[in-house]
Amino acid sequence: MIPLTLMLAAAMPYIAVIEKVAGAVAFFSEDGKQLAQVKVGPFPHEAVLSPDGKLLYVSVNGVLWMTEDTMGTNAIAVVDAQAMRLVKTIDLGRFHRPHGIALLPGTPNLLATTERPYGLILVNPAQSKVLRDFDVQGKSPHMVMPTADGKWAFVSNVDSNTLAVIELATGKTKLIQTGAKPQGGVFSHDGKLLYLTNADSNQIHIIDVLKQAVIGAIPTGKGPGRIALTPDGKTLVYNMQAGESAGFADVATRKQTATIALGGKPLSLTLTRDGKRAFAGIQDQDKLIFISVPGRKIERVIQLPKDSGPDPVIPLAGH
Repeated sequence: MIPLTLMLAAAMPYIAVIEKVAGAVAFFSEDGKQLAQVKVGPFPHEAVLSPDGKLLYVSVNGVLWMTEDTMGTNAIAVVDAQAMRLVKTIDLGRFHRPHGIALLPGTPNLLATTERPYGLILVNPAQSKVLRDFDVQGKSPHMVMPTADGKWAFVSNVDSNTLAVIELATGKTKLIQTGAKPQGGVFSHDGKLLYLTNADSNQIHIIDVLKQAVIGAIPTGKGPGRIALTPDGKTLVYNMQAGESAGFADVATRKQTATIALGGKPLSLTLTRDGKRAFAGIQDQDKLIFISVPGRKIERVIQLPKDSGPDPVIPLAGH
């Protein structure tokens, strides 16, 4: 007889996959079985999990590529990550094409970048309300990285080659010049440094958070986009879209130490809480790749249905 605890664990989703082309969030078990698919709206791009692991907030952008010159949509979908169902959709009013999304630490609120108009918004999901908007002083704001104390937000302006540093209490913005096409970022565990990918410069900039200045760089392969840091704080893990691979860099030496060929262009990379596994979505091949971080190798490739268009993978509570 199978123990009840194992039966319950088997029924709980392991990851949520943002299926950009399908306009959905798909839930999978750890062995790669699809458990459910939840439609959320046209072309969702990014997502963040609530601190208790119950709700998934999804930016519903409305266009496939950020280079498209259309208004897109103006919504954030709220999905129950345990029941695997759509809870509600937040109307963002005049703020269209939300993209990067993050929890604002110490508050019940979200931060999201928008592409029409260019900006950053503060959203209260319980009230389904935009509380405030901020000037990013740049073009095509992409990802948002708030500091752990909730005082600052760093926003990558892709088409301005700048990083906007916004003081959330006052709305004041400072710009840091970056390499070409800044994208994703991750903070060091002590919060003193921000590691920022520059897709067209093939490097990771190292930002001093207190000084709000670039203090170094790590050369990478072609097209780094999303980035994560292992729990021990020693290794950066990132996707390289143009290089069709995943990369690893040593924090201490500031050097890329390994790459894994993925056989396609990964648009994203995320890491489990324990740092043992990374996930990459190959959007144009409808493939999801499980990567062993310690082993520096591909563990599993899951072929999704045609026109799923997987982008980021969100490890769910406990993973």
